Amino acid sequence: MLSGAVDERLSAGSVSMSVMMAIETAALVVPVTALEFLREEYLLTGEGPILTVYRLQSQTKASTSLSVLLNYRIHGIRPKPQTGVRRTSDPDDEVVVFGGKAVRLLRLSAGGQRLEPLGPLMELPDWALDVSWVSGEKGPLLGVALAHNAALLLDPVESCVLALCSCQEGCLLYSALLLGGNWEDSVLVGGTVFNQLVLWRPGGAQPDGKAPVERRLPGHSGVIFSLCYRRETGWLASASDDRSVRVWGVGDLGGAGGGCGDPSPTCLRVLYGHQARVFSVKLSPGRVYSAGEDGACLLWDWGGGGRVARTLKGHRSGGVRALAVSEGGDGQGRWVATGGADGGIRLWRVGGEEEKGDAEGGQGEAESLVDLGFQGRGVPKVVGVVGDGHWIQGRVVVNTDHGEVYLYEGGRWGLLWEGGPEFQSYCVMEVLRVRGWGAAASREGLCALGSLSGGVQVFPLSQPGAGVLLRAGPGKVHSVLWVKGQGRGGYLLASGAEGLVHRWQVEVEMRDTGLALRVEPLCPLLLPPCAKRWLTAVVYLNRPQGALWVCGDRRGSLLLFEESEHHQEKKRGAGEEHEDEEMGRDAHNGLVESHDEKGDVIVGEEDEEREASRAGLTLQPVSSLFGVHGKQGVTWVSEHRGLLYSAGRDGCVRVLRVGPEGLEVLRVQRACRGMEWLERVLLLEPQDSEEEQRAQEPEGSGKEARFVIVGFHSVHFVVWDPVRQERLLSVPCGGGHRSWSYCPHQDGLSMGQGALVFIKQGVVLASEPSGEAPSRAGSLDLRQGLHGRGVGCVCRLGVVGEAGEGRWEVLVTGGEDTSLTVLAVRPQTGAVRVLSVITDHISNVRTLTAVKRLDRGTDEQTAAQSLSALLVSAGGRAQMQCYRLLIGGNGQLGLPSCQVIQVASHRLDDQWERMRNRHKTVKMDAETRYMSIAVVDDGTESVLLALACSDGAVRLFSVSELRGKFELLWESFHHERCVLSIATCSLEDGQGNRRVFLFSAATDGRIAVWDMSTVANSEDKPPTAALAPTSPCLTVPAHQSGVNTLAVWEEGLGAGHTDEARITLASGGDDGQLSVALIRVQYQGEAVGGSRVCLQLQSQWSVALAHAAPLTALRMLSPGLLVSTSPDQRVCLWRLATTGLSQQGALLSHVADAAGLEVWIGAEAVSGCGNRGWVVVCGQGLQLLNLTDMEGGGNREGKTGRKSWVGGREDCVKVSLH
Repeated sequence: MLSGAVDERLSAGSVSMSVMMAIETAALVVPVTALEFLREEYLLTGEGPILTVYRLQSQTKASTSLSVLLNYRIHGIRPKPQTGVRRTSDPDDEVVVFGGKAVRLLRLSAGGQRLEPLGPLMELPDWALDVSWVSGEKGPLLGVALAHNAALLLDPVESCVLALCSCQEGCLLYSALLLGGNWEDSVLVGGTVFNQLVLWRPGGAQPDGKAPVERRLPGHSGVIFSLCYRRETGWLASASDDRSVRVWGVGDLGGAGGGCGDPSPTCLRVLYGHQARVFSVKLSPGRVYSAGEDGACLLWDWGGGGRVARTLKGHRSGGVRALAVSEGGDGQGRWVATGGADGGIRLWRVGGEEEKGDAEGGQGEAESLVDLGFQGRGVPKVVGVVGDGHWIQGRVVVNTDHGEVYLYEGGRWGLLWEGGPEFQSYCVMEVLRVRGWGAAASREGLCALGSLSGGVQVFPLSQPGAGVLLRAGPGKVHSVLWVKGQGRGGYLLASGAEGLVHRWQVEVEMRDTGLALRVEPLCPLLLPPCAKRWLTAVVYLNRPQGALWVCGDRRGSLLLFEESEHHQEKKRGAGEEHEDEEMGRDAHNGLVESHDEKGDVIVGEEDEEREASRAGLTLQPVSSLFGVHGKQGVTWVSEHRGLLYSAGRDGCVRVLRVGPEGLEVLRVQRACRGMEWLERVLLLEPQDSEEEQRAQEPEGSGKEARFVIVGFHSVHFVVWDPVRQERLLSVPCGGGHRSWSYCPHQDGLSMGQGALVFIKQGVVLASEPSGEAPSRAGSLDLRQGLHGRGVGCVCRLGVVGEAGEGRWEVLVTGGEDTSLTVLAVRPQTGAVRVLSVITDHISNVRTLTAVKRLDRGTDEQTAAQSLSALLVSAGGRAQMQCYRLLIGGNGQLGLPSCQVIQVASHRLDDQWERMRNRHKTVKMDAETRYMSIAVVDDGTESVLLALACSDGAVRLFSVSELRGKFELLWESFHHERCVLSIATCSLEDGQGNRRVFLFSAATDGRIAVWDMSTVANSEDKPPTAALAPTSPCLTVPAHQSGVNTLAVWEEGLGAGHTDEARITLASGGDDGQLSVALIRVQYQGEAVGGSRVCLQLQSQWSVALAHAAPLTALRMLSPGLLVSTSPDQRVCLWRLATTGLSQQGALLSHVADAAGLEVWIGAEAVSGCGNRGWVVVCGQGLQLLNLTDMEGGGNREGKTGRKSWVGGREDCVKVSLH
């Protein structure tokens, strides 16, 4: 038995145990724990041990980064205070960085382009909670507040302690603040475990080195996580575990004279608004900023009674861990930066007007509604808005039950158009913004109204008298829809009787007499026979082969119409406008209908003849998806870069494309629970870096856009972000059964910005969301976040792009936030980009597997690689999802593109509901979790998958892309307890026969080996359950408790041993042990016990204490070389030799709660460049590691760049207290 203990003196760089390999980091995404502004020029961020500098001038981007704290996370950044006016000839800035027990002094120079240490890392005997700059005789000193209610004075040059003082109340602190410019006058404010604030003076210590508590501030009912003090007002703010922020009036702290402020400090205000713990608080003139676990940053208006003036949301689940607010002073407001548990950094610009308290409500919740005070005859029925941005800058158009149209502009209502009797009892209206002339060019629009008798009135808003009256048949006009055209106009579609959709091309012209409309009729569309036979959404696609129209109807179907020049010529030559009226009148009078049980129209024989007679006069759909959005109708269809986006009242957004066979659904995106009534899909404009803008995706690239969903949740109008899983806007309007119009900003959508105009009980109302920022610069992603609640699994798809800096590693991660994230990582620079986020799971994602296929361009010198992979994810609630991922390279500079195609989904409880005679079987446990997944056979028709289940079963599924579904083939409850992990291996005997073995491990520490050869080699696709084994062929006792992870590889025994082979089985368990078993496989000509092979356990080795915590992941990098990780944050390399296991290297990872691993051999290793491979560790973040062969040119010491940690133990000094 080998000892698994590892030397505690591991450095965070590269450690060579057997002088074999080095490990260094290439990319790191972990929770952001520190943020600080340096004037209005730079933002300093701390992620793990890495300090990054972002320039805030012009285009914000990272200018430099450096790993500074070895194994510690950065928890605070303190720039050196500037004395007097800063001169441009003083380009250097000094900052002190601290976290854990480490403190380090740095210099930022070269205009923010270079970071360099000013001395070694100083290790303290206790955790540092705060560091302040203190004046000294020979130079600046550092005052450090320690976690056990003590403070020390540190000389950063000599790395020695000059003074140490502790409080008489020696309790543990959760937060601390050290105030004062010199040591004698300094005051320490500590947030204790007893939910109190204590104030004491380190410079007022008694002879025994202890100082008494001079002020005590009780009031919180939870521990205090953050403190902030503003000397100008004498306010002290505290953020607590009790979800509150308290502001105290404490007076002057740490000033001249060494006092602790007011003798009787009071609590000025208690602020409640967060839904979870509050982690950080900041103060500015007239404002309090707080951020917490609910993922929100709240801006409190002090002058408005302590209400929430604005809510900033920009992170996925997990909360905001760091907050920084700049001082401002340039007249353009101040910067607010938030760092999330998802590893993202978001930058906000808070305008000067908001600092004066002018904003009301909060982003995400519209607290105020404005009555536009409609003045006119009748009751408003339909409302529309022309113009971008706020409704005040646009025009509000209202139609009443008297058939009149009113215009709201400049705060006044005016009668715009008065219709005849046919428009009074019933009317539908739609407006379109067009490019106009003169001062009202941005607010010009076209208005179309449909009547009960088939009339369609069209007129420009600026000159209603120039309107025209069109006819859409003799019957009722069910809907009118506009499609924006190329010039000053668009296409108008009116749905008449019997599914006939009349079309016109309408253009606005400027003539000597004023505005005029030029109307050209187009060939009508004929909808398929069904109930509710009218259009509700339409989009026009201009393709080289001809124009395409994608329409959605009230029945929930999507229809594709193809328009050619033949139809246009026929339309012009036949004079169809009059012919259509006669045809519609005849059809209306002779309509013969019946209905089926579902209410759909069944067309009789007379209708079939009549429909056939129209075939040459109308456009017929060439492709249709009947009822794809349920029975409540399609509400929205749009197109972007070759992809279609549709929404309906079934609660789903569907991403489609026009393929060779017609419309194809690629993916389905559900909104939040309870949000079934969807109305629109709003595409977000990407915030690309300068590098990415040079390589923008071309039109028709097929890259899915980032979008948000607009709809109704109960009585609220909601803008929902499916990626961040949060509401961006919520307006209490009363529900969706009303006329409404939403006004996003001119730049598309500014994350929840915009306003809603709607009609409620005959009143025209408009929302005024607070904190409205017309510029996209007010909200900027500096760094994209991943999963906020931990990453449970990771899978590598492959590499795309050209060699060098154009190469991207493509990974997929699954998290506890129920989402899948497709990532592109550039190892050379450490850049991480999110390509796509999939949110179809209803519970956490625990395991992933992929079947990869690599497609290369015909000319490999110029064409980038592309990937096609079948991804299968599984997790809680016994749910599996299957996707086809198409990853394409985009040249040397551009990001890869990702297209997600949904293949199939499966849940055990749904399958049980569909079973026959299910009352005779035991119902599937809905809480069953899939713990692990492995590919048994990768066939062309279907893929066989084995899953380890928490209900004690090992299940075998098949998934077929052609059939688009999962099928349960076999299950066994042999383990009778939770099955934790599963793995497979395949080998061939001397006759070329393939043998497939399945390994399953449970919580009892035993590993079962199953012979799945007959199932994998079956000609029946999918195979039958009768071919599956009834019991395992071998059981291996490996651990004292649960087996969390397995790694298996096979090897032949060389020439002369064609009748046998050997399998190596490695496992890691809850007992912290790493075990390896050698299994001999003997091939036999005849079946023995139902199997043609015989398995024997040959030998076993184990490392009793391979890790100080349970092993959570184990992978084989190459035969005989293993990589393991654990919540103890160690990543270890193990070499398997004939005598047992030996450790080849280890690294202390900065990913907490490590849960998954992925490994692969790099392309450099094939060419013999010394690069041995890559390792990805996931948990509370993600880290990409590079394994380098020391003898092949690897650098044993860490580099001083972003790619690795700096230095080793020789760059660290332990600070002594004596």
